[in-house]
Amino acid sequence: MASENAAIEPEISVQANNPEFYEDSSAEQLITKKDLNKMVWRSLLLQASFNYERMQAAGWLYSILPGLKKVHKNKHDLSESMKSHMEFFNTHPFLVNIIMGIVLAMEERKQNRNTIRAIRVAMMGPLGGIGDALFWLTLLPICVGIGASLGADGNPIGALVFLIIFNVVHFGLRFGLMRYGYNAGTNAISSLKENTKKVSHAASIVGLTVVGGLIASFVQLKANLVIHAGKAEIALQEDLLDKIMPNMLPLGYTLLMYYLLKRGLSPVILILITVVIGIIGKIPFPFGTIL
Repeated sequence: MASENAAIEPEISVQANNPEFYEDSSAEQLITKKDLNKMVWRSLLLQASFNYERMQAAGWLYSILPGLKKVHKNKHDLSESMKSHMEFFNTHPFLVNIIMGIVLAMEERKQNRNTIRAIRVAMMGPLGGIGDALFWLTLLPICVGIGASLGADGNPIGALVFLIIFNVVHFGLRFGLMRYGYNAGTNAISSLKENTKKVSHAASIVGLTVVGGLIASFVQLKANLVIHAGKAEIALQEDLLDKIMPNMLPLGYTLLMYYLLKRGLSPVILILITVVIGIIGKIPFPFGTIL
């Protein structure tokens, strides 16, 4: 019996000193809706301590810390959990809450830290791509388009309408995804994997459609040149370009700016180029102005 106990004691000691195991492995549901809401508000500071070594790690730990303190009463377990959550982390700041919810559910069930780490790393990349397509390429252009249209008509609440529409969706997703992630736990991952490509593809299509509409509505570029052929006069814009495709010049100029931006030109330089073209286009030549 003495030899058996001697064999068991080193094994227990190894597990106690191993950061992948918990000194207190008791699992019970402790996180409340109030806790989840509190962590959603804290997640607004996800990038407040952004750095190029660990990216959003400090903000991530700050956001999730109240949940960790409530789950891990044992100081050693809390310390090891905090260390693991200070590792490299980077995802879309608006979609971080679904990861928080899933990780909290796993921490609450005292699942292996390597598994928690793997889930966190596996989710942050795809959600970064989805977030860019969903927010920057779809929601933002739509909201800006609505607000700018009101402002262009002289309505002073255009900016306010933009902020309200954008943030209703923004905060609705934050709170909704936090609860969904926590309630679904790791089951949410399979659903996310199945729908990632579909969501990204659909959001990209909507975003490009909106950008096309914004180009036609807000990029004002019109040629005033008139071609004289004997007694006939042909207006370059109305009689030629618009017959081929309406708003061809705004589309062409936007694509040119996009191409130059991809080639590495600074946005400031592109703005200066646009200003110079506008000035030259309004110079009164003998045949009239170009634009």
